[in-house]
Amino acid sequence: MGVPALPFVLFGAFFLLVIVLGILGYLGEKKRREAFQRIAQELGLRYTKRDASLAQRYKFLDKLRQGSNRYAFNILEGQFEGYPVHAFDFHYETYSTDSKGRRQTDHHYFSFFLLEQERVFPELRIYPENILSRFGQMLGFDDIDFESIEFSKAFVVRSRDKKFAYDVCHTRMMEYLLRHRDISIEIEERCVSVSCPARLKPEQIPGRLRQLVEIRNLFPEYLYRG
Repeated sequence: MGVPALPFVLFGAFFLLVIVLGILGYLGEKKRREAFQRIAQELGLRYTKRDASLAQRYKFLDKLRQGSNRYAFNILEGQFEGYPVHAFDFHYETYSTDSKGRRQTDHHYFSFFLLEQERVFPELRIYPENILSRFGQMLGFDDIDFESIEFSKAFVVRSRDKKFAYDVCHTRMMEYLLRHRDISIEIEERCVSVSCPARLKPEQIPGRLRQLVEIRNLFPEYLYRG
């Protein structure tokens, strides 16, 4: 009896591995959805499996305008500590071409939290300093600097309305953000949003929603008068 040719054995092993990984991925996502559903029930929020319209509804937010094939999934929405909120996983795609001209698709995921408030505000972005932002500053894309050198080195702050940026980034806000250096904040129109660079564990969602409310409550009350 002949021995199967090595290429066929390798192909069979690869095919089996793809099937196993696919099953594990499916079971992992199913478990994640069930965890989100439990948390939604505990917090009194609604759960939706997937919604491509959220990216369109909040397209004025830079974070939700990236790439293509954008959609939100594992969505929690409703009232949380007196504010309308959304919390969800988000997906988008970017494309590149290899040396042989073949197009490759890269999938990106992150966690996003959004709170709607009673007042419209100008755009303000606060996010951790990184290599790209430092390179942008070298090209003349300056961010707003503050008296706190530590904060200015740790975060990029950009807004066309510098007074609003200074109003929001007061001493207590800067101290809070220096204790939570992994988050990015974007404020525009009625939205205050926080994003995290990777999908969070479902059990971390309540804490992140509370964090979003804490950030909103650090806004000076005089911004809401008049």
